[in-house]
Amino acid sequence: MLNVVPYTRDLVLVGGGHAHALVLKAWGMDPLPGARVTVINPGPTAPYTGMLPGHVAGHYGRDELEIDLVRLCRHAGARLILDKACGIDRVRREVVLEGRGPVAYDVASIDVGITAEMELAGFAEFGIGAKPLDRYAARWRAFLAQVARGQIAPDVAVIGGGVAGCELAMAMAFALRDAGVMPRVTVIEAGPQISGVGERARQKMLAAMQGLEVVVRTDAKVVEVCADQVLLSGQEPVAAALCVGAAGAFAHKWIAQTDLPQRGGFIKIGADLGVIGDDALFAVGDCAEMPHAPRPKAGVFAVRAAPILQHNLRAALSGGQRKTWRPQQNYLKLISLGGQSALAEKFGFTLTGPFMWRWKDRIDRAFMDRLSDLPKMAVPKVSGDVASGVSEMLAAKPLCGGCGAKVGRGVLSGALQMIAPGSGDVVTGAGDDAAVLRQIGGGFQVISTDHLRSLIDDPAMMTRIAAVHALGDIWAMGAQPQVALASIVVPQMSADLQARTLAEITQVATEVLGAAGAQLVGGHTTMGAELTIGFTVTGTKATMPLTVAAAKAGDVLILTRPIGSGVILAADMVGQADGRDVAAALAIMAQTQDREAVVLTPVAHAMTDVTGFGLAGHVRAICEASRLDAALWRDAVPIYAGARALSELGVSSTLMPANRTDAQVEGLEDVLLYDPQTAGGLLAAVPEAESVRVIKALKAQDCTGHVIGRLSKGTGRVRLS
Repeated sequence: MLNVVPYTRDLVLVGGGHAHALVLKAWGMDPLPGARVTVINPGPTAPYTGMLPGHVAGHYGRDELEIDLVRLCRHAGARLILDKACGIDRVRREVVLEGRGPVAYDVASIDVGITAEMELAGFAEFGIGAKPLDRYAARWRAFLAQVARGQIAPDVAVIGGGVAGCELAMAMAFALRDAGVMPRVTVIEAGPQISGVGERARQKMLAAMQGLEVVVRTDAKVVEVCADQVLLSGQEPVAAALCVGAAGAFAHKWIAQTDLPQRGGFIKIGADLGVIGDDALFAVGDCAEMPHAPRPKAGVFAVRAAPILQHNLRAALSGGQRKTWRPQQNYLKLISLGGQSALAEKFGFTLTGPFMWRWKDRIDRAFMDRLSDLPKMAVPKVSGDVASGVSEMLAAKPLCGGCGAKVGRGVLSGALQMIAPGSGDVVTGAGDDAAVLRQIGGGFQVISTDHLRSLIDDPAMMTRIAAVHALGDIWAMGAQPQVALASIVVPQMSADLQARTLAEITQVATEVLGAAGAQLVGGHTTMGAELTIGFTVTGTKATMPLTVAAAKAGDVLILTRPIGSGVILAADMVGQADGRDVAAALAIMAQTQDREAVVLTPVAHAMTDVTGFGLAGHVRAICEASRLDAALWRDAVPIYAGARALSELGVSSTLMPANRTDAQVEGLEDVLLYDPQTAGGLLAAVPEAESVRVIKALKAQDCTGHVIGRLSKGTGRVRLS
């Protein structure tokens, strides 16, 4: 995203809770100029609590209850860091993360919810907390599948007889019945009765549970959770192939270890949702508590607090006046009763039945629609006279980032023809992955340069992908990475934000290059319109490096990574991609390929890395240089999750049409062969007799390899079957 106003302040949202999700939606509609927004969350989605019982019962699919944070962050112009917060340094104003360096803030907000992980003997090993919801939901789906196959007994124990525990117990009982299994579900409550509702609602909930044959054990103190039962003090054990903890709200342990004002791990906040005594911090949702106005842990409060939080975050960033939030004393409770029936309670009045379920369903779906109905990227408009061709280019899709922003192979080849052939110490020059130089004293050195226009708003992840991308040329030639120079363009921003950004970039670049055996020895930085990161990299090899020109007839082609990243990133840019698919693709792109190179280099006759020209273009490069033909097998080519479906909807990267023109493939039609890849896989021509051993060797290194085709004598043609 182009930034026309300089960044001067960092806003960091820790957690993807309901309030933060709503803030992101509103921020995208009305951003604060000059504020750079960062979201930190362990995964690309966040579950919506209101639909969890319906999901467990089987009324909603997994996708229907997950908030897509990747799409929301793209809409809000925010970077998303997929990591867990594990601390906060209020002096340095930094959020400490588990998997990467700290993230600095000027203003931050915490919305990480609660956990139901219990401090009971055996619970950590054999139990599962109802929160975090994503872990519980995944465990439940696996359990239900095992029960349906007859592999495990349908015995479920729910520790906690509050609203959440009873809802989940009824949902699980209903789902087991729906799967054709007679459920044995028990609610274990330490108190004398189920809690969280009035007497009328309690009686109706007990009746609903009785109808589903859910057993309620009250005055029951849990002693230990075992593999197949829950031991109680003074009572008979409860059979439990699955034990779910839903007894109250527990704070995250990392919060308790900070110096934040808190009680039992819950952050104390004032009427403005600000952390007491800290003008730079806010907290909202179940992880926070208001000492002056205590309220139960319920999602409705986070949703109602979101507009006030958004206003006050803007005020804290710009010096404005903050507003006061006054949570309501009474709120509507809509409680699922297993099937498509629900109970409503407010002011002591209760109603039950399918109508209440339909009402709850409408409310829940409306909430999710608010977070998924995002405006499409606006096409820039110009007025007045323009040069010929401008209107057509502006009407086309926005320019992609990464390799999707590169020029086509045909255009590049024409320019390279103007470069004189190498001489002296230059063995090979333009045209291969890297230039090959003779070293004084023997051996060879390879040198290559590459840079990427930003494809995501996270400088650290962009650096990781750009470094892996640049190193790909060195690995493809079988060389050992040696040194690297960085070339960095950062958007216009204040000196403080420049320092933070460059610190993140330098740390990650040093880490990735160091792990590959190379040193970062310097580089060049400047400010420009958008983030761009590149590296000039050298490598060494005692013998002649691999090129694309020595493949042999009979070789098979081995590819180490899926294709389709260009389609996914193009869809992400306009808010069409599934956040989970984006996150999965980025995670693969950020992995180094040194282990793959070690396995492939000794046996490959030719090798390259699949990048901007797409799989077809790079296969064709090997074929033309080696004077061979290639037969590719469509079903053998690995594809990134989600890429095929997006491609069939007509989504493509801006470089794809040029790739298609430059590297036409005969036979079957598959446009993904022309999709430009960023940090793509290694493509090696290997003797067929060695292919099985190579695939096994890659697997032994926790790497993947796919035999996707075979080479034969020819003239450079490529055919797909």
